[in-house]
Amino acid sequence: MTLDPVTVGIAAGRLASILDEQQATLVRTAFSTIVRESEDLACGVFDREGRMLGQSHSGTPGHINAMATGLKYIVDAYPPETLQPGDVLVTNDPWMTAGQINDLTVVTPVFRGERMIGLFASTCHAPDIGGRLLSAEASDVYEEGLRLPIMKLARRGEMNEDLLAVIRANVRTPRETVGDLYAQAAANDVGARSLLRCVDDLKLEDLEEVGAEIRRRSETAMRAAIAALPDGRYEAVGYSDGHGERIELRLAAIIDGDEITLDFAGSSPQSEHGINVVLNYTHAYASFALKAAVAPAVPHNDGSFTPVHVTVPEGSILNCRPPAPVASRHVVGHFVPGLVLAALTPVLERHPAGSADAVWISVWSPLNLTLFQSGGSGAWHGRDGRNATGFPSAVASVPTEVLELSAPLVQRERSLRMDSGGAGRWRGGLGQTSVMTLRDGEPEWRVSALADRTTVPAPGTDGGHEGAVGEVTVDGRPIPTKRLTSLAPTAEVRLALPGGGGVGDPRERDHKAVLRDVVDGYVSIEAAERLYGVRIRQQRQGRVLLPEDFDIQEEA
Repeated sequence: MTLDPVTVGIAAGRLASILDEQQATLVRTAFSTIVRESEDLACGVFDREGRMLGQSHSGTPGHINAMATGLKYIVDAYPPETLQPGDVLVTNDPWMTAGQINDLTVVTPVFRGERMIGLFASTCHAPDIGGRLLSAEASDVYEEGLRLPIMKLARRGEMNEDLLAVIRANVRTPRETVGDLYAQAAANDVGARSLLRCVDDLKLEDLEEVGAEIRRRSETAMRAAIAALPDGRYEAVGYSDGHGERIELRLAAIIDGDEITLDFAGSSPQSEHGINVVLNYTHAYASFALKAAVAPAVPHNDGSFTPVHVTVPEGSILNCRPPAPVASRHVVGHFVPGLVLAALTPVLERHPAGSADAVWISVWSPLNLTLFQSGGSGAWHGRDGRNATGFPSAVASVPTEVLELSAPLVQRERSLRMDSGGAGRWRGGLGQTSVMTLRDGEPEWRVSALADRTTVPAPGTDGGHEGAVGEVTVDGRPIPTKRLTSLAPTAEVRLALPGGGGVGDPRERDHKAVLRDVVDGYVSIEAAERLYGVRIRQQRQGRVLLPEDFDIQEEA
């Protein structure tokens, strides 16, 4: 290497800032609440060969890591010599990118003079892409909407109006879907301009040498972290509700020196319903979980993936063959990180209980509104689980005020779900409860609730209890998940999300912590005595209660 380490460090820091600038532009110019509020997106920068050099500081692993392995398809389809300044590429092919056709990837090459030096890319969840409303009911990918091969969204700075006309004619939300594509292209342009200033300031010809060193550093650090773990084969099994049939997921984590293989052989075969996962998405969440567990501080780029190998038999639920339906792939794919952490439990100093895992996505029709919600995460040794926190997806929910302005819905309740966190010395995180109604005078409506852990609870560990399972009800009656359900104008829909598992014997939990949970409304007085052995007295009734209104009955 001819570059000095200081220059490499400055370049890496500048790239991180540029990527955050790219994402901020995308969020602020997006049309849909999915991108603008929930930030179901990812932004990354790549060298001319399609190898990821960095990502923005937030974003979903299923998007950024799928882009990291998916850019090779785009570079193969459009090598650098076939592109020109002003070209922009787009695709939503599930097997090449993020696993479902609602996720659109936009890629912009960066030119310095006549030579391409890199690529900026982003993946965003589109509010609609046609076909069936987002659910798991399609029998193949062709029913799920408009599938775009790798093609040009813009040529020499001119948008491909023919393509945009086709998209507008096939989606329920033409303004938001096309508007988000413009936002993605604009954000990529912002990143490209800042990158050119960066290479000029540092007197670099391109990204090749500095990019190679950034990747080498991450690979070296990742290999060292893996090498510190004992060699061996470590296994785990997990379950998802599936779609009428329970899905079994199996993993063998094989550590060999400074490399690791994550082998999902033995998992259920692919389904006839849209809960199948493509290999790209499985690799995305498996590699994310491993990095989070063993090397969270290592910069995230192509180098950190190099020592990690993910293998899945073709035709299984985690590596489906086209044209399998894949629209609801997250309800199975989001279980992969928990499975990786469970398998590595014997070699990790601290390990968590099970989490709610799959983010809940409810799609409200014909209102064209998508709502993301998260259950509780599992507790860790020494720390309670986080309440209503999006692990592993990291997407945010839409604020009530924005939701009610975007569609004729009324959110009657949004609250943490008491007693949903698994009991333990360290308590599992709570799920949340939402109650939705339709505004008076509106016609009938429908909901597609993409939910999981309604039959399979998040497991506890080391004596901790399971979290509560989730439930979707209409006027008090349970309805099936992952399907479209018609609703009466007066219907009340309740979404009760699952909680995370607990860690350790609940009877060993500090009594003051149990009292604090009761005061905060996390644990009921009945559960405090039954599960934790702590008898608490409420001294007065009222809608607003203060800590001094409760005390522990020490004599009990």
